[in-house]
Amino acid sequence: MNLPLFPLKTVLFPGCAMDLQIFEARYLDMIGRCMKQAEGFGVVGIVEGEEVGEAAARFAAVGCEALIRDFQQLPNGLLGIRVEGGRRFRVGRAQVLPDQLTVADVDWLDDYPERPLLAEHADLLALLNALAEHPLVSGLGMDGTVAGQADLANQLAYLLPLEVDQKLQLLALDDPLARLELLQRVLDQLQGELNA
Repeated sequence: MNLPLFPLKTVLFPGCAMDLQIFEARYLDMIGRCMKQAEGFGVVGIVEGEEVGEAAARFAAVGCEALIRDFQQLPNGLLGIRVEGGRRFRVGRAQVLPDQLTVADVDWLDDYPERPLLAEHADLLALLNALAEHPLVSGLGMDGTVAGQADLANQLAYLLPLEVDQKLQLLALDDPLARLELLQRVLDQLQGELNA
């Protein structure tokens, strides 16, 4: 499938909400087309380069579909949209169009069926519930409710202040249990550094 890409210095995960301010003509046109065709676009994490300006940024090979859930004109005059993460994808051949919009052939990645949480996930779930109380998180409508391992892994990977490369590593993992295990290792490492 051919998908327009929106490179960002952050990473979107399936089931997670993100607010964006759209001001560049290429993205305003893209959003208009997506809304008319009831289709999403691809959010890809920037590995090198900037979000604004010519399409020179180098982006990750794995991204997440962004489905437009709401839009409004913001007080600053810009278009504000809220998207929800859809399917994960791998970027194939990409090209920059004359208007500087990047489009790419993408392959959708298979996701595991949702599996129930295990007893060992209690601390991670408690952490998510604590994060959900933050006004910015609750403002996104993310209340800490999870259907299982994938939901928990995606929401924590999205909300925790991890480096972009760590988030990209998590997004690329197919197995939600492996995502949760990696998150636990990262948190244990951070805890060790704080206690050192």
